[in-house]
Amino acid sequence: MMLVYRLLAFDLDGTLLNDKKELPEENLQALREAAARGMIPVPATGRILRGIPEEIKTLPFIRYYILSNGAAVFDTKEQKTLYRADIPLELALRVYDYLDTLPVLYDCYQDEIGWMSREMYERCGPYFAQEPEILKLVERLRIPVEDFKGTLRRSGRPLQKMQMFFLPRDQEERQRQLRLIPRRFPELLATTSVSNNIELNSVAANKGQAMLALAAALGISPEETLAFGDGSNDMSMLRAAGLGVAMGNAGEEVKASADLVAAENNEAGFGRALRQILEEQP
Repeated sequence: MMLVYRLLAFDLDGTLLNDKKELPEENLQALREAAARGMIPVPATGRILRGIPEEIKTLPFIRYYILSNGAAVFDTKEQKTLYRADIPLELALRVYDYLDTLPVLYDCYQDEIGWMSREMYERCGPYFAQEPEILKLVERLRIPVEDFKGTLRRSGRPLQKMQMFFLPRDQEERQRQLRLIPRRFPELLATTSVSNNIELNSVAANKGQAMLALAAALGISPEETLAFGDGSNDMSMLRAAGLGVAMGNAGEEVKASADLVAAENNEAGFGRALRQILEEQP
């Protein structure tokens, strides 16, 4: 008997959304069809809940979210966190001391709030010259503060995710830090989701582990999960899923971690591939 997929986990930026951060109608219709056929659609994103587009949050069939690259799984119906894997505050502060030696801007997500120093917030423009839509997202979701580290110390709370941004000309340094930071801080996992960033999470926080934790809570086996993604922060999810689908715009390493490769996100590749999978299901 052919396996029926019951949980559908999907990345947003570069996967469900096109490069203008829009939700193509073909993708929306495929999501509706999947939900109507009994699948549980779950956005799996590096964003916090406040950063999810309203047109997605208002869809009546979306209840669960995998947030901050798997640092949290949230149930919007019960208004509770089902899974959490944070970065200890003292570790985060040591990492920020190291980042102060690099040519980067940095921020964090803590308890679903984005923080950034005011000085860095006001210098964001050149870092996103090639990706203005990402700049808008950063400006909307970060609260600028005068004393970034002091704000974190006073909170006494762990972090969901840390992020750094490089100037377009510093891609070589970005690639170097992708290798160096996990060696220097083995408690952390380094991934990317846009062309100029590095995202840091606890090694216990990844989309694959969070997806499987949610599936287990819902009585769904790993083989019954279906996942779509395009970034290195999606690779764990593509590998863990019963069927992992990489987008055509994904890098070669991401594609190699998947079972199938869809068309690009700007061609509604998510919707086209999902419809084909649905047609093949009993």
